[in-house]
Amino acid sequence: MSKSARNSVVPAKTHGYEFGGPLGAFVTSFGLPIVCYLAAFLCNDVSGCPVPSLLHPRSLTLKKLKEEVGWPQDGLWGLASLKVTGYVLLYYLSSLVLQAALPGLVTQGTQLRSGARLEYKFNAFSSAVTVLLGAAIGTYFEGPDFFLWTFIWNNYVQLITVNLGIAFFLACFVYHRSFSVKAGNKHKRELALGGHTGNLVYDWFIGRELNPRITIPVIGTIDIKAFCELRPGMLGWVLLDLAFVAHQYKLYGGFSDSILLITLFQSVYVFDALWMEPAILSTMDITTDGFGFMLAFGDLVWLPFIYSLQARYLAVYPVHLGWQGVLGVLAVQGLGYWIFRSANNEKNRFRTDPTDPRIAHLQYMKTKSGSKLLTSGWWGFSRHPNYLGDWIMAWSYCLPTGIAGYMVRHGSPAVIPLGDMIDDEGIVSGGPVKQQVLQGDARGWGMLVTYFYILYFAVLLVHREMRDEEACKRKYGDDWEEYKKKVRWRILPGIY
Repeated sequence: MSKSARNSVVPAKTHGYEFGGPLGAFVTSFGLPIVCYLAAFLCNDVSGCPVPSLLHPRSLTLKKLKEEVGWPQDGLWGLASLKVTGYVLLYYLSSLVLQAALPGLVTQGTQLRSGARLEYKFNAFSSAVTVLLGAAIGTYFEGPDFFLWTFIWNNYVQLITVNLGIAFFLACFVYHRSFSVKAGNKHKRELALGGHTGNLVYDWFIGRELNPRITIPVIGTIDIKAFCELRPGMLGWVLLDLAFVAHQYKLYGGFSDSILLITLFQSVYVFDALWMEPAILSTMDITTDGFGFMLAFGDLVWLPFIYSLQARYLAVYPVHLGWQGVLGVLAVQGLGYWIFRSANNEKNRFRTDPTDPRIAHLQYMKTKSGSKLLTSGWWGFSRHPNYLGDWIMAWSYCLPTGIAGYMVRHGSPAVIPLGDMIDDEGIVSGGPVKQQVLQGDARGWGMLVTYFYILYFAVLLVHREMRDEEACKRKYGDDWEEYKKKVRWRILPGIY
């Protein structure tokens, strides 16, 4: 690379629009937040999942719909709260403080176009453990009435709004600040290849600057993208699940095996990612994508609030799987995790130490750029075997909800025990009850909510794979075409 190319503030090589260009960016930026609110309102503990009026559209009126979804009495203003905003900002501040205060692994990222490398500090795992330890102590003394759990349940919609506001602010902040990137700057700042098209909406969405960083007094330098990737949202996902578990216990005096399984699976997934935090340095999010609304919203809003929908559903309508159902779901989760973690470990070991005896026998293809592409093992099975494992695991998050859907009928103040709550048909029995939660006409329709994750995740993984393909074509040229002849299948051999 020439010196002039290295010093240029605008990358010499760029690529075209993704995500449908400016129109796609606009629709995604406004459409997906609406999906988050729809999931919160249309599947609730007020009237059912989905709300009854949707099952009988002829009787649908705006007034009735507002009653069934629990629309705030003060209208749109009720979607936000200064109190909730304050607590959420405190949560983000605590994440920053823990990153700065706790010891961690300090390492360098991949080489930038300028030839420089950025330094990163990783301690997301210990930070999360510290937060959860505090929550565990509070739960020990207060039980399901611990402030954190009741706060999350009672302010769920407002939490969506605050985190959406933070994502929007960060996207605007880094977009504006990206215009201060100068050629040859000493802070190693660079623009992303795809984020400087000149279209404001698209560049704001996709992200102009590759690795925006800020320096905060006392706390130090924070890589905004790396911070959002695995800290507030990922831990928030677990905290939401735990709040839903606590709410189920508060309602019924016990836990269903289904909600415990889902919370366990998703917690393992999160803590596996936190433990393997340095692995993000080789991901497209860090190496290629700029930081804009796409990543900010995905990390801080979409991931925690959409990925936890199943646990939220089960908090109101517990499903009892029995030992056979538990074993079946465990088998699905185990298969997915084995493929996902084995494939990623194989790739990471090959990149960091090709002489490692666990992967030294693997075959590979050397490219003109000097890179090595695995052509055997998991990565000879397909070009993205980890995506297959990831998708299989997604099924284990949804299957415990069964044939989903419920209706809420309010009754007298008492609550019956969890073990007596649901009979073989899934209808609440016993009495007197605070509220009856039965399936009725809603049976099956709730799957649009609880199984949405599987469909969405499949689309996400296929789209990500297509983006990976385009990036590799640009990077490796003819070598990539040769590699595709050796490893024919994209994700699942024989199908895709």
